[in-house]
Amino acid sequence: MKQKLSCLLIDDDRDDQEIFKLALHDVNEDVFCQTADDGIKGLHMLQTDASFTPSYIFLDLNMPRMTGKDCLSAIKSNPLLASIPVVIYSTSSDPKDIQDTKDLGAADYVVKQYSIASLKEILRRYFN
Repeated sequence: MKQKLSCLLIDDDRDDQEIFKLALHDVNEDVFCQTADDGIKGLHMLQTDASFTPSYIFLDLNMPRMTGKDCLSAIKSNPLLASIPVVIYSTSSDPKDIQDTKDLGAADYVVKQYSIASLKEILRRYFN
């Protein structure tokens, strides 16, 4: 039996969370998607809920309390989490941010889209 796809979106913007979940549902309604409002909450979810190991983590960079880069470092330094692909999901298209996150172990880097259609096209790469 094929394992159910799931993801964790760590993003402090509730509107972006809703848009992401709506687009994801249109791409594949069977994907289970959890959200966390910041890196600290996201790490807590990953470290305390043994029943939830997401297929992908989508991670914003600019968040309060813990930046996306710090959260990515914490994920990749934890042997239980390090193998989960982390996709940076940010408004930043700065080449330095892209390179820094790749160096920290990000699997991919996605610039937030202004249209649901383009976001769906991106999500199809992971969940189709």
